[in-house]
Amino acid sequence: MPWKESTTMSQRVEFVEAALKENTNMRALCREYRITPRTGYKWIKRYKEHGETGLYDRDRCPKHSPRKSSPIIEEAVLRVRETHPAWGGRKIRWKLIQEKLQPIPSASTITAILHRHEKIHLEESEKHRPIQRFEMEQPNQLWQMDFKGHFEMMNGGTCHPLTILDDHSRFLVGLKACYAERSKKVKTCLESIFEEYGLPERMLMDNGSVWQGYHTGLTFWLVRLGIQVVHGRPYHPQTQGKEERLHRTLKEELLQQQHFSSLKDCQEKFDVWRTLYNYERPHEALGMQPPANQYQPSLRIFTGHFPLIEYESSDILRKTDIYGRIQFQAKRFHVGKAFRLSEVALRPTHVDGIFNVFFYKQKIAQISLLTDYP
Repeated sequence: MPWKESTTMSQRVEFVEAALKENTNMRALCREYRITPRTGYKWIKRYKEHGETGLYDRDRCPKHSPRKSSPIIEEAVLRVRETHPAWGGRKIRWKLIQEKLQPIPSASTITAILHRHEKIHLEESEKHRPIQRFEMEQPNQLWQMDFKGHFEMMNGGTCHPLTILDDHSRFLVGLKACYAERSKKVKTCLESIFEEYGLPERMLMDNGSVWQGYHTGLTFWLVRLGIQVVHGRPYHPQTQGKEERLHRTLKEELLQQQHFSSLKDCQEKFDVWRTLYNYERPHEALGMQPPANQYQPSLRIFTGHFPLIEYESSDILRKTDIYGRIQFQAKRFHVGKAFRLSEVALRPTHVDGIFNVFFYKQKIAQISLLTDYP
């Protein structure tokens, strides 16, 4: 008879009891139970030595496995994981290389160790498809800026983390704990960041209410400093792919690991984590190097003063009124209230009657002589 999985123990007990009877034909009995004589004698021996307990399956893992990681290696892997709970195999391996541990296990071996010790979950093993589509060639050519939602603090109130990331190096030039998503607060944060790292050439942000379009005081201030402002397409977060990835890392490595009592407490912990992110944490897109290895401050120093605005000699200049409107060809056009009482330049396009409107280096509007705006 076959040994079905559900009755394995009972079949083994029956076999041994029958085999121990006098005048039993072992070969015939083994054929009846569909096992080899060698297996039959093995179960008899175990039964005589340990009783029915000896009939249970034994652990098949070898007592000595030459390919198994040594306790020292496993302890080192678990120590790094304890310090950095969101790090996977590749980042932990990079850290062990820095510590000159020998021999260095592969990233897959480290991942296996984490699984074996139940330190990693299935969702951590899933590969995230990269969503960034471009990369600047030099630092400070483009900074990406966004808010990472908000969270409740233990003592009441909410914290809105503001992040500013250099596109080329992934260097986190700013991580600020804000009480709300307000233009005035963002401007104050940017002033301190500009003082430390200088001015970028361009800044990319989404279409949030803080900097929506080009018609805000914050955008006016950035443009007046000589920074070109770029907005992502609505409902296309992939435009700010690096910011999206940063926010996921920030959530996994800090926000889900800590409790925050106040904005002061938030900022102190933000500062510690930003130092780790910039100077210690390896980045896979940078060849497992930290962002600081690829970053250097901008040569454009922030003085707090606006540079002189100069337009091209061929530009058509107009001054906006208090409502952000201009008069041109006996028609009135609205170009943005944020630019009220400012001089702007009109430049013709390749289409007759269509003009682009610039404030300093920034295109702020396009007007058509075929359309009349009140």
